Amino acid sequence: MSAAFHQLCEEHDLDLSPLPIETLQLNITRLCNQACAHCHVDASPARTEMMSAATIDACLAVVERTPGISTVDLTGGAPELHPEFERLVSGIRALGRKVLVRHNLTVTLDPHPLTGAAMRHLPRFFAGNGVSLACSLPCYLAENTDAQRGPSVFEKSIESLRLLNAEGYGCAGTGLSLDLVHNPTGFGLAGNQHALEGDYRRELEQRYGVSFNRLLAINNMPINRFAHQLDTTGRREEYAERIRQACNADVAASVMCRSMVSVAFDGTLYDCDFNQVLGLAVTEGAPLTIAEFDSATLARRRIRYADHCFGCIAGAGSSCGGALLPA
Repeated sequence: MSAAFHQLCEEHDLDLSPLPIETLQLNITRLCNQACAHCHVDASPARTEMMSAATIDACLAVVERTPGISTVDLTGGAPELHPEFERLVSGIRALGRKVLVRHNLTVTLDPHPLTGAAMRHLPRFFAGNGVSLACSLPCYLAENTDAQRGPSVFEKSIESLRLLNAEGYGCAGTGLSLDLVHNPTGFGLAGNQHALEGDYRRELEQRYGVSFNRLLAINNMPINRFAHQLDTTGRREEYAERIRQACNADVAASVMCRSMVSVAFDGTLYDCDFNQVLGLAVTEGAPLTIAEFDSATLARRRIRYADHCFGCIAGAGSSCGGALLPA
């Protein structure tokens, strides 16, 4: 634990020990059809790292024998580009667990970067398997989204949202959950999630006729590409100080790493996806790989915190599920 983060915990008498594991997050590939400017995993069409079929089988075995795991969170890169993606989703659903996919929307419309295969079947596949979706859309304005994610990404995202709406996603009474993910397009922290959700809902409905369930507001983490932006503009220390000054002890107990374990494409275990890309594996003495997974031992581990963790407790807090502070 960094000295600054440790001091925060001591000052506020925070107990950030692990809770029972409810979410198993699998980063199954770094391959992506995009190369977004803020991406903390440095995903792109040039990345080829993928979880092996044997490691996927090990993940399914862990889910089967660990009833406390209620959600399997699939991320990447674009997880849909993994050749075992659909088998993995079907296997998790057969075990009666929730599947959450981190979906970038444009992967449905772009050809597979390695095989050229069409991906337009994805909305129907998602709906047929009751998959929940967390879909990236940094802003409801095209210029802001394209500045962060690339030319024409906003236009493709709207088309993809319409395809999902047609399958029942984001519509009342269907049970098909479509959440949008906002992250700042500049160097500030995420705005008020409740207010932003109202703006997104109004603008997307009026301009494009698309609907969604919730907005998840997430801070950018000073890792990989966003860190490079900070460095090239000379703002690394400024941003580090901003997230330290904005730290909110009231949300610290709700950080996602307490009830989640992140699995890398090679099967190594991490406390969260951010620690994963920084190479901060779970602490020594805890199971280090999915093949060694033991929920009781992991519940006794010491979670590894560092200075980037201030990004998760800045402002209203930030996690894979959005703001940690209720509206």
